[in-house]
Amino acid sequence: MNRNLALEFVRVTEMASIASARMMGKGDEKAADQAAVDAMRSMLDSVDCKGKIVIGEGERDEAPMLYIGESVGSGNGSELEIAVDPLEGTTICANGGYNSISVMAIGEKGGLLNAPDTYMQKIAVGPDAKDVIDITLTPTENVKRVAQAKKMIVQEITAMVLDRPRHQQLIDELRQTGCRIHLIGDGDVSAAIATALPESGIDILFGTGGAPEGVIAAAALKCLGGNFQGIFKPRNDEEVERAKKMGIEDINKILKLDDLASGNVMFVATGVTDGSLLEGVKFKPWGARTHSIVMRSQSGTIRHIEADHHFDKKPRY
Repeated sequence: MNRNLALEFVRVTEMASIASARMMGKGDEKAADQAAVDAMRSMLDSVDCKGKIVIGEGERDEAPMLYIGESVGSGNGSELEIAVDPLEGTTICANGGYNSISVMAIGEKGGLLNAPDTYMQKIAVGPDAKDVIDITLTPTENVKRVAQAKKMIVQEITAMVLDRPRHQQLIDELRQTGCRIHLIGDGDVSAAIATALPESGIDILFGTGGAPEGVIAAAALKCLGGNFQGIFKPRNDEEVERAKKMGIEDINKILKLDDLASGNVMFVATGVTDGSLLEGVKFKPWGARTHSIVMRSQSGTIRHIEADHHFDKKPRY
C-alpha cells in the first residue's frame, strides 16, 4: 500500500471534521452526521485509488452515499477497502461534548472484515498486555492478567466502559475486582485506541458496542501494536440473517485482531471536538485549524498532523 496515500486520506477526515464541527452543540445529530458524510464523500474521489466501502453508512437502500459496496476514489491506483465513520460520536458533537472524531481505516483487498450493523462484545488493550487478554474469560480474570503483564496491582488498573444499562453487570463485576473504572457516554473507537496510549491512563476496554466500529478500532490497534478481540452479539434474527448475507458464516466466532484487520492497514482520524486523542476543530478568521493522527501498521509510524485551512483558497465543505 502506497504510504503517500495516508496523507491523502487525512485530507478526507479533515474536511469531514470541519464540516461537522460547524454543527457542534446545535442539538441536531442528523445534521452533524450528514455534514460529515457529504464532505467525506466529496473528498474521497480526489484520492488516487480504486476504493470500496466495506463499512459505512449502511446498505445501498439505506444510505445515498458511503454505502457498503460503493466505489470511491479516482479509479486509478491500488485496490483498497475502506471503513468509514464520518462522525464517531454524533451525540457528542450535537451536544458540544468531548471526544468526537472523523475516522477511517484503510486496508488492502480482503484486509477488513465486512462487519454487519449489529453489536459486538469487545476487549482491547495496548502493546504491553497484548498477549494476555482472552475475551472468553471473565472481566475479573482479564483485569488480573493485564495487571500482572504491566507489573501493577489491580487497584491501579483503569478499565474503560460505555455507560449503558446493558453494562451494569459488567460494571458491578469490575467494581468487585477493585480496579478503577472510567465510564464514557459515546466514542468506543477513541476508547479502544486510548488503551494503547500510555498518556491516556486507560489500560483495558470492555463492553458491547457497534460491530463496524470494532473493525475500525482493530485497525488502529494493529497499527499501535495492541490487541483487540470481539464476538458478534446480534439483537434479533434479522441481524443474524443480515450477517450471513454479508459472508459471516459463524456468528459466534471469536474474532481475533487479524480476523478484523489483516495485512497492511492504515488508520486516519481528525478531531471534531476536543478529546483525549485529538484536539477539536478551531475556527479562525481566516479558516480552521485541525489536529489529526495518521498510522500505518507496516512501519508502525504514528504521525500527528496539525493543519491550517485557509477558506479563501479551498472550498468550504
